[in-house]
Amino acid sequence: MTARRFSIASLGALLSLTLAGPGVADSLRLNPKAVVELFTSQGCSSCPPADALLTSLAERDDVVALAYHVDYWDYIGWEDTFGDKGFSDRQRGYAKSWGSSRIFTPQMVINGAEGVVGSKRDDVHDAIASAQLPLNVSLLAHNGMLKLVVPADAALDDASIWLVRYLDRADVVIEKGENAGKSMVYTQVVIDRQIVGVWESETGAEVKLPLEQFDISSGGGMAILIQPERNGLPGPILGAAAYSF
Repeated sequence: MTARRFSIASLGALLSLTLAGPGVADSLRLNPKAVVELFTSQGCSSCPPADALLTSLAERDDVVALAYHVDYWDYIGWEDTFGDKGFSDRQRGYAKSWGSSRIFTPQMVINGAEGVVGSKRDDVHDAIASAQLPLNVSLLAHNGMLKLVVPADAALDDASIWLVRYLDRADVVIEKGENAGKSMVYTQVVIDRQIVGVWESETGAEVKLPLEQFDISSGGGMAILIQPERNGLPGPILGAAAYSF
C-alpha cells in the first residue's frame, strides 16, 4: 500500500469560510458520537452480516464507519483484496491495550475503547448508544482545501491526527475460501491511513490539506481521527469528522 504525502500548514486563525460548491456541506460529517471500526475479512464466513451492518451504520449522521480488512485469514484459501498487515496490527494493538491477546473477525471497535462482536446487532447498537467523543472537530472545504480545527482541552492527553482514506463501495467476487462463490459488496473500505499532524491538549490544532492530492475519482472519502497512543498502543478516540468526495 503506497502512502501519500500531504502538504500540511498551520492556520493563523479560524477563518470565516463559505463552503465551495453545491452539496459540499452535505458531504461533511462533523462531531459524531461514535467511530465504528470493523475488522473483517473476505475469507471469514461469519463476516457478511457484520459487513452489512456497517453499511447501515454508515448512513447515520452520528457515526463514522470504517472497515479494516485484516490479512490473518488469507492462509485458509482466499487472499483478501483489501487485506493489510497494518490493519491486523491495529486490531492487535487494541486487544493488547485492553489486556487481551485474542483477536477475531468480525469485531467492531467503538471509539477505540470497546470491542464487540460485529455481527451482534443489539450489542453494537447498545455500544453506540452510550458512546461519546469529548472533542469537537471543525472540518471545512473551501477553494480546494480541507481545513481542520480542533480546540484545546487541557484535561485530555496529546494525540495524533490520523487521516484515514476509504472507498465507499467495492464489489468483489470471492472465488475460494469460506465465502467461495459469493459476490460481495463492501463499503467504507479503508485503503490508507497516516498521521498528518499532532493535536496538543494545551493549544489545540489547526491544519489544512489540499484536496487535489486525493484521487476523488474513485469515490469514498476520508475520516479524521484524533487518537492518542499509550505505551505505543492505540488509546480511545477523542474526536472525529469525515468528508465524502
